[in-house]
Amino acid sequence: MTTVIDGKKAATSVIEAVKVAAAGLEAETGVKTGLAVVIVGDDPASHTYVGAKGRMAKECGFNSIQHTLSAETTQGELARLVQSLNEDASIHGILVQLPLPKHLNSEPIIQSIRPEKDVDGLHVVNAGKLATGDLETGLISCTPAGAMLLVRSIHGEDLSGLNAVVIGRSNLFGKPMAQLLLNANATVTTAHSRTKDLASVAKGA
Repeated sequence: MTTVIDGKKAATSVIEAVKVAAAGLEAETGVKTGLAVVIVGDDPASHTYVGAKGRMAKECGFNSIQHTLSAETTQGELARLVQSLNEDASIHGILVQLPLPKHLNSEPIIQSIRPEKDVDGLHVVNAGKLATGDLETGLISCTPAGAMLLVRSIHGEDLSGLNAVVIGRSNLFGKPMAQLLLNANATVTTAHSRTKDLASVAKGA
């Protein structure tokens, strides 16, 4: 039987919780949470995503600061910007919008972000903590974290023994999604572009 999940309802609940947490933190410390988003180039989809992220951050009570760089930005220029954001005490989270233009190497840029500011959870420290089951001190990519909320809205908190199929193996979603499900004691199959008979595999979920 197919179950349609009301993602908007779940999102509303999360947004309200984040608003309360952000306001409480500001009241306690006098510091407003700061998010820096870096986008390089003119890709329309990337600009749409970044715009949505900025609006949501502001709705939740964050200071959202967007750094828009030209498509001709060099590796060194981007690296220096990220380093300056690492050192900026008013910035608590850094997000570099991917993909970057082809002449830029994203991996050293992502790994140069301080782990405690790596809101996408792509730094090896955060990825390693997730892989070893440390869900308390590491940062987790918001997409798989949100997907887990939706899964639990249907199946409850205890996912032990459930069969789950994750389609995709990206560092941003597929791999962390599989890890989160494994940490919840689900039985996980990861499918990808080389998977044979994907429809049959997916039916096992």
